[in-house]
Amino acid sequence: MKCLRVVIAGGGIGGLSAALLLAAKGIEVHVLEQAAAFTEVGAGIQLSPNATRVLFSLGLEAALRRAAFTPVSGETRHARTGKVLAQFPLGEHMDARFGFPFLQVHRADLIEILAEAARAHSLIALETDSRLVGFEACENGVRVLRESSEALLADALIGADGVHSVVRAALFGAESPRFTGNIAWRAIIPAARLPAGLVRPKATVWWGPGRHFVHYYVRRGELVNCVCVVEKTGWEIESWSERGELKELKAEFAGWHEDIQTLIDSMQPGSLYKWALFDRPPMAAWGRGQVSLLGDACHPTLPFMAQGAAMAIEDGAVLSGCLRDVRAASEVAAALERYSALRRGRTAHIQRHSIRSGKLYHMRGLPARLRNLALRARPGKSPWDSIYSYNALLCQG
Repeated sequence: MKCLRVVIAGGGIGGLSAALLLAAKGIEVHVLEQAAAFTEVGAGIQLSPNATRVLFSLGLEAALRRAAFTPVSGETRHARTGKVLAQFPLGEHMDARFGFPFLQVHRADLIEILAEAARAHSLIALETDSRLVGFEACENGVRVLRESSEALLADALIGADGVHSVVRAALFGAESPRFTGNIAWRAIIPAARLPAGLVRPKATVWWGPGRHFVHYYVRRGELVNCVCVVEKTGWEIESWSERGELKELKAEFAGWHEDIQTLIDSMQPGSLYKWALFDRPPMAAWGRGQVSLLGDACHPTLPFMAQGAAMAIEDGAVLSGCLRDVRAASEVAAALERYSALRRGRTAHIQRHSIRSGKLYHMRGLPARLRNLALRARPGKSPWDSIYSYNALLCQG
């Protein structure tokens, strides 16, 4: 067959990463993004070595290092006293141990880096204001149906269109997600608004009964990203663009350490967003025939391990490897099944582990005290080294 052609629905981190990884294997890619531009909401993201390994393979190291912040360590602190419960090295330790760094980056900066690289690649076509409305199998592959545009013919369709995936719903039917009982807030604070030294050059999580608070630098240290999660029922809107109220957030963290109070007081009212966290169980299958899924469309992951984007980036690496040697249209379906078979176990493990991590963070009473004692018995040990060591570039069928 001629050069393989893949249509990707969704131009987020997963979709753009997959496009670059496929194009690097000589595969033609057409990315459909329903928004007017390739952009992201204002929030931070942590990229562990299993993700930066893949992104660096695309020649993005210099751009990422220019845009990101490299924390020296990760730490867990007590909600009220501020006492450090656990600390483990990041910074140079990550490079030395895994060969790749742990970076903290603004999502909008990461999207721009990926989109700029995609625009420069001769095998990638980027299309905005393009909403996928369906698809159908045909003799020569897949007909991808777009709103207000003619259909595209492709050898494969990949749904990287997020937790509300149109591709997933078309394949397997509509599904109601499960509310986890957790509400999250996020805000970006200019570092210049904060007292000097308040935020250390670390990825910091504060643990308290029924809630936790995460903060870290992004954009070279110019901004501080905050994510606050509280166990709560009665509000179940799953949206990244819903405004949150500072007064409500302040009440949720009343009695916490003064550093947390300063961070909340420094948030600008218009920069606070609130959303409900929903869970979707691991899927037994990701696709059918020449159509498959990627990222949050097939394994949405709670944000308690900072692995959601990393899993989507890994997906793209494995997908590109499985499609790399396809020589006939009849081989595409088998290659896509191989891709999902290679990924389902790991992503399901991360999904389940993320749920358990949230429960660990929010312990109360005696279980929390025993947890803290266990942490002190393992000083300096990263709990996720086995996750960071995974090399998706070698797991390609």
